Amino acid sequence: MDIRSLFRANVREMAPYSTARDEYAGDLGIYLDANENPFENGFNRYPDPHNRRIRTKVSEMRGVSSDRIFVGGNGSDEAIDLLFRVFCEPREDEALAISPSYGMYRVAAATNDVRLTEVALAEEFRLDADRFLAAATPRTKLAFLCSPNNPSANLLDPAEVERVIRGFDGVVVLDEAYIDFADHEGFLSRLDEFPNLVVLQTLSKAWGMAGIRIGFAFAGPEIVAAMERIKYPYSVNVITERLVLGELEKEAERREQIAVLVDERKKLIVALERLPMVRRVFPSDANFLLVRVDEPRRVYDRLIERGIIVRDRSRIPGCEGCLRLTVGTPEENAALIEAMAQLDEPTPDGATFTPVRSGGRRATVSRRSRETDISITLSLDPVSGSESQIATGLGFFDHMLEQIVHHGGFALQLSARGDLAVDEHHTIEDTALVLGEAFRLALGDKRGIGRYGFALPMDESRALVLLDFGGRIATRWKVEFRRERIGDVPTEMFEHFFDSFAQAARCNLHIAARGRNEHHKIEAVFKAFARALRMAVERKPLDFNLPSSKGLL
Repeated sequence: MDIRSLFRANVREMAPYSTARDEYAGDLGIYLDANENPFENGFNRYPDPHNRRIRTKVSEMRGVSSDRIFVGGNGSDEAIDLLFRVFCEPREDEALAISPSYGMYRVAAATNDVRLTEVALAEEFRLDADRFLAAATPRTKLAFLCSPNNPSANLLDPAEVERVIRGFDGVVVLDEAYIDFADHEGFLSRLDEFPNLVVLQTLSKAWGMAGIRIGFAFAGPEIVAAMERIKYPYSVNVITERLVLGELEKEAERREQIAVLVDERKKLIVALERLPMVRRVFPSDANFLLVRVDEPRRVYDRLIERGIIVRDRSRIPGCEGCLRLTVGTPEENAALIEAMAQLDEPTPDGATFTPVRSGGRRATVSRRSRETDISITLSLDPVSGSESQIATGLGFFDHMLEQIVHHGGFALQLSARGDLAVDEHHTIEDTALVLGEAFRLALGDKRGIGRYGFALPMDESRALVLLDFGGRIATRWKVEFRRERIGDVPTEMFEHFFDSFAQAARCNLHIAARGRNEHHKIEAVFKAFARALRMAVERKPLDFNLPSSKGLL
């Protein structure tokens, strides 16, 4: 295989950025080439653009010649991005990846405007080489495999990996970020066999240098030279170089740490499998576990309350209902097990949380009285394709509730049977109470939510809704109607609906609206209410604080 024929034409022809020091391999005495500050402080000189000292050390450790080693300045992510730039013409060429797998393959493909086809792994996260290769097209230049895979943690069958390498007409990128934790040496020693193979490794995992951000691509000299040609000249700074060289001298210490983590992985599996909420602990060849649990989002949120951060992977196809748990120190693992063992507590007020495979905040609440029988399942963070069904027996009321679903971005299953032969009052009031209770329960501890309000115009009407999930209860209603009924709903019941909702949800709710068309006016209110709810319940990523100066909601 002529690897250079796979390069983008502009990469084959371009001349790299060069410095005077590229032409000199020795130690210089007087540096007058790079317009640096000449006063020595340890950092005033540019680093070696080719990272020769690091490559020499890694060459000795891994048994790979230095011309086959690319040093990346941002873990393996820089190498992933550069490989797209070397091989794939934007909007023309394509790439393959397994699914589920590391999300940066998708991000790098999108950044470089390259179509990425993700091929689902078979049962038990098994690589099917025939299925994977069948997804390639004549424009497919790159194929990404991750072994051990993230987030499934399993080592891909080496025989199937080899079949992909031999059967693929482009370049196979084998990401071995977690190979140090597996009972397999990986493919690094077989580079000579496969000119179309690139092996990625990192110092972020087993070597404990995630904060330093450095990784490697091992490949044929032609591929490494092309990556060097297009990378930024000084992507690894002098501080990083010194730290890395120092840490690489501690190989024996790192091997001891890896042995501890592998032993802790075994203990953690045994402990997790004893917990009632745990449905499956998948086999692991990495320093983490993929664990299927009941109510993953609830488990995730409750662990956050206890200061334990794990990864919710339950929305990823193939990982439904799963959390990813990194193997920590013995003390950290013991704290995790203790916290999870304490999560099986009864839900207050007799309502129940439904096990949520989608991972969203969700609650199911039922209310049965002499006048009504109402059941609601509410999801604040529905997955794509979630459907809502609303049936109260009141057509216009259903239409208004649908505005909450559509404009709030919620999923709602609502069934209400009431004494409509007597009056609409009980059905509307109790629906509001159950809906408010569902919002209160689905919000959980309210960490990271937006908490507050929205305003909305509709044709000639306008509505203002101010909402606060702070725990205090108050309703202000400033909406007047000139008609006694809109559709089959008495207009006097709208104020009562929102007041009942506020009581059950424990929120402040101020509503004002005006306009000439009564239908538009109340519809604007419900739409603004929906938007207020969406803003108030929206969770800011990685924000685990309560939105309150008092530290309490």
